[in-house]
Amino acid sequence: MIERIPPQNIEAEQAVLGAMLIKKEAVIEAMEILRPEDFYRDAHRVVFEAIMAVFQNDSAVDMITVTEQLKKSDLLDKAGGVAGVTALANAVPTAANVVYHAKIVREKAELRELINAGSEITGWAFEDSDDVDAVMDKAEKRILEVTARENSADFTSMKDIVISVFKQIEERSTNKGGLTGVASGFTDLDRLTSGFQPSDLILVAARPSMGKTAFTLNIASYVAVHLDKPVAFFSLEMSKEQLAQRMLCSEGGIDSQRLRNGDMKDEDWEHVIAAADRLTYAPVFIDDTPGITVMELRSKARRIKAEHGLSMVIIDYLQLMSGKGSKNGDNRQQEISEISRSLKALARELKVPVIALSQLSRSVESRQVKRPMLSDLRESGSLEQDADIVMFLYREDYYDKETEQQNVTEVIVAKHRNGPIDTVRLYFDKEFTRFANFAGNIPDQ
Repeated sequence: MIERIPPQNIEAEQAVLGAMLIKKEAVIEAMEILRPEDFYRDAHRVVFEAIMAVFQNDSAVDMITVTEQLKKSDLLDKAGGVAGVTALANAVPTAANVVYHAKIVREKAELRELINAGSEITGWAFEDSDDVDAVMDKAEKRILEVTARENSADFTSMKDIVISVFKQIEERSTNKGGLTGVASGFTDLDRLTSGFQPSDLILVAARPSMGKTAFTLNIASYVAVHLDKPVAFFSLEMSKEQLAQRMLCSEGGIDSQRLRNGDMKDEDWEHVIAAADRLTYAPVFIDDTPGITVMELRSKARRIKAEHGLSMVIIDYLQLMSGKGSKNGDNRQQEISEISRSLKALARELKVPVIALSQLSRSVESRQVKRPMLSDLRESGSLEQDADIVMFLYREDYYDKETEQQNVTEVIVAKHRNGPIDTVRLYFDKEFTRFANFAGNIPDQ
């Protein structure tokens, strides 16, 4: 059987080293992209390390100084001798293309690393371990190690940052009263937040039966149906069919009880057909995998973004997700903290708002005033710390049937990292399981 040669480009390696030997700036540029282990040929790796050593000693980098460094390290023969270093110095007439050639070398190295990771994963699988989840976790981590370098951020000069920020300020000034993020469709909430911002983690927390799922489904419908922007909805509690049924009721203004019982009137059929037509072409992508891990969620969200684009991710709800802590023996608080940090990282990676629903503990019920507070999140790991916005949903009529605040839901913005906090009131139509503005139009986009 013929052994396959791993991915490599010897000419690109020679071109990089040759450029580094003839121009100081090429040394800096190549070192920002490459590591010694990225070179396939051992002789090239040794020369690269020698160049780095000379450069870090503030010495001039050229054929003579690098050869001397190799002699000191007793590695000149391994580098191909004086003739080998000389050949590298003459490999290219100019250092102009060093960045392009360095990227080729790095890409080949990443492919080799992926092959190595695949071999390791195959070996783990052949061990026939009883703990399949542990093997899967190791495999996920190993692949992440390969991709982490590609996704790692680099330094950005203040000049470039200021130019980017100034453009944002200009856009806002020409769009006075408009939104800078993704609209929810709720007038007062959008005015308060200026829309849900890219890279933000938004936490929507409440006790059961406050309408968390209905609230986020309304947002998903508005964004996908009315703004035509793709939304990924991860449901860990309800099936995709149940969610679609709720969206039909809300979008079509259909009594949810009649739809469940099959007691449909003629006008109901007209409304449900019209709503189904709108939803059929809406870019909403629902995943109802129970106990999904952050790794699985991240992978699916990245695929949706690559194939369809993505403007928002919604997770219903956070406490039903599985974290690595469940396998490592961590307590639930540590596991929730790990999940929330991962979701914040996901928002930053995808550059979209991530809305995560959270269940509040029963301790809220034990006090006289049951309106949620930030302190109610303290036992839920680092949720408050990781979230950019924390919103609580509260309905007085759930606890007090005689209250004047019938069908009123308070959206309490208790934390807003980059803006004001306040309480917004929405009308909750239980019949259609949807929320609505009390008055006013939706802000301009």
